[in-house]
Amino acid sequence: MHFRWSRAILFLGYLFLYFPLVCVVIYSFNESRLLATWTRFSMKWYKTLLSDPIILRAIWTSVKIACLSATVSVILGTIAAIIIVRFTGFRWKPLFVGAITAPLVMPEVVMGLSLLMLFVGLERVFGWSADSGSTTIVIAHITLTLSYVTVLVQARLHDMDKSIEEAALDLGASPLKVFFVITLPMISPSLILGWLLAFALSLDDVVIASFVAGAGATTLPMIVFSSLRFGLSPEINALATILMALLSVGVIISAVLLYKRKM
Repeated sequence: MHFRWSRAILFLGYLFLYFPLVCVVIYSFNESRLLATWTRFSMKWYKTLLSDPIILRAIWTSVKIACLSATVSVILGTIAAIIIVRFTGFRWKPLFVGAITAPLVMPEVVMGLSLLMLFVGLERVFGWSADSGSTTIVIAHITLTLSYVTVLVQARLHDMDKSIEEAALDLGASPLKVFFVITLPMISPSLILGWLLAFALSLDDVVIASFVAGAGATTLPMIVFSSLRFGLSPEINALATILMALLSVGVIISAVLLYKRKM
């Protein structure tokens, strides 16, 4: 009896999570613009989506910003994690850790407003234009995602066996060579996971980007959010379906590769 209740609760949980997504997929093939009325099956909105230059430009801008901010976050996050874990005598370590992990608990509205004030201050003091396209969004997203990458790499460094690095140093390897030959391959799963997480967070962000976006830098979440003010468009359903399909393919490929590694 307990097992049946568990399965029923699990089924209801999955139904609550995935039924709205199924509805989005179904109505993306609806010919009618009215979402509450089904007329007939059609690929009309996919054709409209793929011929919309504004959405296509926003997709390219979002992917470009996400890739750049995720890459820089992995580099800086790895350096920060090494400083936290390995430099035990660092005097300002508590302050450094607090500054790195603050975005984890800080509301995005507060972060967006503070970064906007920072860019405006830089413009007044140094003459650097805060209205500089996507540069401000990249800097803001690095600030947001850096803490997530640092936490992931820090956890991996804590669990790593230091004796391997110490043995390499005793055999005459330089610290730099030890890092690239031994440490970096051992923490590579955390780096990949951190990059993917930073990419997803950057691609999904709309609050911070709305505060700091410069002229001509409109991301995909901003387009979607602005379109909701005038009612949900069937093009958004088609876009969501494509994104879910790409995500599903990525998950399946990752699962297959993980299964082959275990075999």
